[in-house]
Amino acid sequence: MARRPGAPAGYGEEFTFVSPLVKYLLFFFNMLFWGLPHSLCPQVISMVMVAVGVYARLMKHAAALACLAVDPAILLIVVGVLMFLLTFCGCIGSLRENICLLQTFSLCLTIVFLLQLAAGVLGFVFSDKARGKVSEIINNAIVHYRDDLDLQNLIDFGQKKFSCCGGISYRDWSQNMYFNCSEDNPSRERCSVPYSCCLPTPNQAVINTMCGQGMQALEYLEASKVIYTNGCIDKLVNWIHSNLFLLGGVALGLAIPQLVGILLSQILVNQIKDQIKLQFYNQQHRADPWY
Repeated sequence: MARRPGAPAGYGEEFTFVSPLVKYLLFFFNMLFWGLPHSLCPQVISMVMVAVGVYARLMKHAAALACLAVDPAILLIVVGVLMFLLTFCGCIGSLRENICLLQTFSLCLTIVFLLQLAAGVLGFVFSDKARGKVSEIINNAIVHYRDDLDLQNLIDFGQKKFSCCGGISYRDWSQNMYFNCSEDNPSRERCSVPYSCCLPTPNQAVINTMCGQGMQALEYLEASKVIYTNGCIDKLVNWIHSNLFLLGGVALGLAIPQLVGILLSQILVNQIKDQIKLQFYNQQHRADPWY
C-alpha cells in the first residue's frame, strides 16, 4: 500500500516507543530498593510497618514518648504509608504504563529527596540550633526516663553505646524526679544515675543496677572512677565529626536510588506519551488510502 508523503517510515502497528528494558527495570527497581533485600513483597512490608505503628500508637502512652521530637509510632505509620504509595505507584504504573501513577511516583520521590536535602543543609547551616534542639530532646527524655520502658531502654542503649551520661554531664540526671538530689526526695535512687552510666566491669556475670548510687554527690574526678561523666551531646557531636564519610556515604546511598527512580519514571512517561501520539496518528490516518 502506498504511503503518504511525510508519514513516519517504519512506524507500523507493531512499533512501540515504550522500551521493555526501562519498563521492567523500573519495576524491579521498586522491588529491590523499596521492598528491601527481603523476599517479601514491598507492599506486605509496608502494611506490616503501618500495623505495628498503629498498634504501638494505641497501646503505648503518648505522654511518655512526647519528649521525643517525633513519636516513633507515628513515624512508623508515615514511613509505611509512604513506602506503600511509592511501591504501588511505581510497580503498577510501570507494568500498566499508567502516566498518572508514574507521575505520582516521580513526584513523591522528588519531594522525599528535596526534604532530605533541605534537612541536611539546614542541619549544617544551623548547627548551633540543631545542637540546642538535640539538647532539649535529651533533657526531656531524662525527665521521662522512668515513665516508659522503651524510652528507658533507648536511653540506656545510647549511654552505653557512646560511653556517656546525661546531656552535658552526669549531673543532668538531677532533672529526673527519682534521681533528684533534693533533701525532700524520698526515692531510693536519690542523687544517683542509671546503671548504663557505669563503667563496664570485666567478666561481670550479673549487672549491678545500683552501681550509680549517690554518684551525683561526688566530684567529677571521684565520680569518673565509677561512671562516665561526660555528656552524650558532646559524644554524639564527636561521633558525627569522626564519621562524616560514613554519613556522607549513607546519604549518597539514599539519594542515588531516588534519583534513578525519578529518571526512569520520567523516561517511561515520555515514552508512553510518544506512544499515545503514535497511536493517535495511526488512527487518524488509518482511513487514508495514501497512508
